[in-house]
Amino acid sequence: MAMWWPLTGMRDAAGRSVEGEAGRPCVDTAPFVFETITDDVQELNKRAIRQGDLDATAISAATYPFVSDRYVVTACGGSFGEGYGPRVVVRGDSPIGDEESLRDGFPLIAVPGVGTTAFMALSLLLGRRPRIVEARFDLIPEMVANGEADAGVLIHEAQLTFESVGLREVANLGGWWLRERGIPLPLGLNVVRRDLDQRFGPGTVEHVAGILADSVRYARAHGDDCRRLLLLHAENRPEWRDEALVDHYLSMYVSPMSADMGDAGREALRVLIVEGAVAGLCPVIGAVDVVG
Repeated sequence: MAMWWPLTGMRDAAGRSVEGEAGRPCVDTAPFVFETITDDVQELNKRAIRQGDLDATAISAATYPFVSDRYVVTACGGSFGEGYGPRVVVRGDSPIGDEESLRDGFPLIAVPGVGTTAFMALSLLLGRRPRIVEARFDLIPEMVANGEADAGVLIHEAQLTFESVGLREVANLGGWWLRERGIPLPLGLNVVRRDLDQRFGPGTVEHVAGILADSVRYARAHGDDCRRLLLLHAENRPEWRDEALVDHYLSMYVSPMSADMGDAGREALRVLIVEGAVAGLCPVIGAVDVVG
């Protein structure tokens, strides 16, 4: 959300233009008009696989091999764990104390969806498919605290607030990945449909990728407006009212690699997909097409 609001201008949770704002995009989107849709990442993963109807969408990096025939990755808009996150947490009294004890047992682990990079990275860390229960990411801390799962994998803002409900970290998947592979962990991607050139004319894929990159650059240059937008959508996300927490989160996942993943991001994505395919977690695909 924080990267894409410039495509439509500042709007509230009901999609209305904010009072006092022009109600127009902050970047040049011609000849296209964008409509933004907010949804849980696993729901977007499922939609990309089952329908593939969105012209541009955010997905998990681990989902891309399942939709690579339909979508191409944009160099902008991705999120990378540069030594941090997602986090595996347990209750304070759990016998699970670290990565090794997590591997040794067979705990029931709450995950934010089997299409997420969090699930793929967890499986690679364990060396097997874990015993899981899927849940929306913001429900996982409470599930672990209430004993509905032995452990949980936290993404998004849930990584920053878990201690407040008595949980503790036993593994940091981004940290483990960097320690073992020496590269960032690709988490989320932005993708656009490959058939845009056929539908709207040659060069459209590149043009749309450029518009999206403009949006990311504008958002990064207007941090105060990004915070104001999050407050407009904070009715069900109280953590967005904590300015320090928001700043911490944005510093983690909206980085220079979000503006352009560069060669480092391309290589990190290639490695993740190759390892996922070797482990039987995703299909084998050829080179990853990145545009922009």
